[in-house]
Amino acid sequence: MNIAKDARTAVAGLPLAGLAVVEVFFFSLLVTAMSLLGAGIGLFLIPAAAIAARGTVNITRRLAGARLEGGIPEPYLPEPPREGGLKSWWARTQWILTDPATWRDLAWMLVNPVVGLVLVLLPLTLIAFGVFGLLMPLLWEDISGSGGNNWYWFVKVTDSQSALYALGLGIPTLLIGLVSAPALMRAHAQLARTLLAPTETARKVLHLTRTRSEVVSSSAAELRRIERDLHDGAQARLVALGMNLGVAEQLLAKDPEAVRAILADTRKASASALTELRDLIRGIHPPVLADRGLADAVRALALDSPLDVSVTAELPGRADAPVESAVYFAVSEILTNAAKHAAPTHVDVDLWYADGRIRAQVSDDGHGGADPSRGTGLRGIERRLAAFDGVLAVHSPVGGPTTLTLEIPCALS
Repeated sequence: MNIAKDARTAVAGLPLAGLAVVEVFFFSLLVTAMSLLGAGIGLFLIPAAAIAARGTVNITRRLAGARLEGGIPEPYLPEPPREGGLKSWWARTQWILTDPATWRDLAWMLVNPVVGLVLVLLPLTLIAFGVFGLLMPLLWEDISGSGGNNWYWFVKVTDSQSALYALGLGIPTLLIGLVSAPALMRAHAQLARTLLAPTETARKVLHLTRTRSEVVSSSAAELRRIERDLHDGAQARLVALGMNLGVAEQLLAKDPEAVRAILADTRKASASALTELRDLIRGIHPPVLADRGLADAVRALALDSPLDVSVTAELPGRADAPVESAVYFAVSEILTNAAKHAAPTHVDVDLWYADGRIRAQVSDDGHGGADPSRGTGLRGIERRLAAFDGVLAVHSPVGGPTTLTLEIPCALS
């Protein structure tokens, strides 16, 4: 038993006890605001009271969640946009009242001041009472002389001998308080997780909201890229083609040799524009991916890559087109990053399907150090996969090798 650690655990319950008292106030405030909704005043009071209550409960989430693996994440639904006027106040009030987390917060603020206070204060109370028993031989005369309570548990301390009995009871009381502190604090944290953690439905809503936002942002960025490529590439070449043809039309009768040279340049420019359009189409959805499937599309990537890439694929069928596209572009981005940053001599790409998930693993013998938090490439892959409930795992120690594994749940046709 680590006495110092257990004592610190017990003392750590004091902030939680203080929060429980504060939560009683905010519970009363929020319930009062709700009761005034019919009078119209609650429309303005509920958002303010709920936000204050949520701030207090979130502190409890952080303190209690620190004792649990994974902590206690916030379960609240995203706030609607603020537009101003009564419509905005009503939207915010509706957002709060229809969020299940609001009612779970109220349940917590009702239960915690009773059950929670017992769990966090009981070990501290036992420790303090145990210390009091240990000091009873020194204090009993002053307590009796001042007319105070001289009972310790079931022992009435009236002399030195009964004071020693109290001391004997104080030792196990102190030890029980120390030993019970970690277990009772964990029980309090589990209670907090039960009432304050997101439900499965809330987790799905939050995940869908987050991935939807990321998908919208990614789609907007992709549209901007396509627009930029068209404007700076094919469109500029087509404008030049029109100008060249206009000049050729004017020179047709005067200088046929000049027209012949202009038409030759125009033919080259049209070939370049066609190549750029084909590259743009491949960037949106490669024809080989649509015609031959994911495995052959990745093999085509390997052939086009400047790296030495080996591809092993065992896919018994084809996934939906968006899933295949997500995996294809993820592998493409990984190969591009490896060529730019890792300088590998060889790359292995494995594709397979198992347990209802399509998986891809890209391994290289480069110098490693890949970190999603330091670059947009890997973060972009994570966002692309998250739209399909997919994940990306990165293992890339400095010095290499690097292994990136991605998976997306899907069914094969």
